[in-house]
Amino acid sequence: MENRRLWVLLWLAFGGWLLYLLSPILTPFIVSALLAYLGDPLVDRLEARRIPRSLAVALVFCVILGGLFLLLVILVPRIESQLMQLVQKLPQYATWLKAHLEPWLARWTGAEGPLFDPEVLRKAIAAHWHSAGGLLAGVWQSVSASGMALLNWLANLLLIPVLTFYLLRDWDDLVAAVQALLPRGRVALISRLARESDEVLGAFLRGQLAVMFALGVIYTTGLWAVGLDFALLIGMFAGMVSFVPYLGLILGALVAGMAAILQFQDVSELPWVVAVFVIGQVIEGTVLTPRLVGERIGLHPVAVIFAVMAGGQLYGFFGILLALPVAAVAMVLLRHLVETWRASGLYQGAEGQPMPDSD
Repeated sequence: MENRRLWVLLWLAFGGWLLYLLSPILTPFIVSALLAYLGDPLVDRLEARRIPRSLAVALVFCVILGGLFLLLVILVPRIESQLMQLVQKLPQYATWLKAHLEPWLARWTGAEGPLFDPEVLRKAIAAHWHSAGGLLAGVWQSVSASGMALLNWLANLLLIPVLTFYLLRDWDDLVAAVQALLPRGRVALISRLARESDEVLGAFLRGQLAVMFALGVIYTTGLWAVGLDFALLIGMFAGMVSFVPYLGLILGALVAGMAAILQFQDVSELPWVVAVFVIGQVIEGTVLTPRLVGERIGLHPVAVIFAVMAGGQLYGFFGILLALPVAAVAMVLLRHLVETWRASGLYQGAEGQPMPDSD
């Protein structure tokens, strides 16, 4: 038994080391697997309506690619436009802050002299913004700086739809092949854990992504109604970070409140900005999360933050993609280990009763 556990630990360590070595090339495979996982239930539903799987896969594949393309075409240019507008207005905002905020800070801190110079910010933006040429131009320059980097980027971009199509087509066969390799004595247990993991992953990947997008739309619409110039930029940012409970609410309200003060140069719009995020949080808690996600995930916000940071530190962007799915599966396994521990003789004691506290 000890030798078997040692071999399992060695294989896990070897797998982690291999993932670390291969992480630069695994990103398109992980993205494709996530897209295939999201699309497989819809393919199965179409199959249940007697549509051939190949045709069902083609339909779902077109829907996924079409949706991603529309998001890029609609959102990216508008977000870039608002970023450019923000950069252009930063010197104006800095001048207003110098005139109104600096005297208040000087009274509270007792510091003498100017705390910041808006002219320095204006010169820095003028020196670097034109050379970058905007968000998309900056990304293109970083990608095309090396011919090999450009080829790798294009290869990954082309690989994702190809891999997604084949994984969608053969998803059920792959699952059956993995199940056939399981130890026969452990099939029932592993199948139960796999079903629970699938519920958690499905709830997160399908439900939470929908909640994030819906919150982004709600925040953007509300901030636009308030009259905020950067409603799309702030609203979508708040929606994207809302996978951590209350993080989107806190960061979004802070950033939007600061933007409202700088834009209107007054605090009269702050209650409306706060109301937008409070209404969005109420809708999320009472409608979106119960209907789209449910209570099956159970990942603590601290665990979510730690998983994302640990994945990024260990494996970069590839690790960030894997962080939350791995954390969700680990939560299922940890729950099983806790149940096993509570049913064990060490926990129950010699007579099947919980052991008394040592104190």
